[in-house]
Amino acid sequence: MHVISKKFLREFWVQHPDAEQPLKAWHAEATHAEWETPADIKGKYQSASILKKGRVVFNIAGNKYRLIVRVHYGSKTVFIRFLGTHKEYDAINAEEV
Repeated sequence: MHVISKKFLREFWVQHPDAEQPLKAWHAEATHAEWETPADIKGKYQSASILKKGRVVFNIAGNKYRLIVRVHYGSKTVFIRFLGTHKEYDAINAEEV
């Protein structure tokens, strides 16, 4: 998968250093993944939440942070839509970001 963009992840982990290694690991796994359906994601990440409009919520750093992506399965592209704390996550509509 092509993840857009690692720069967004990097900017986050500069502010939250404890997220650096988990985000690097997620990025490496996502980049090498061959996701064709939401079931492929759930097979690897059982705690991931599959939402409408191709969105997926991942728990990062022991569920301290939430990462929302939009997956375009046909083009093999993952767009990062949101990354933040649980409090920040609770303040947004995950299906609309």
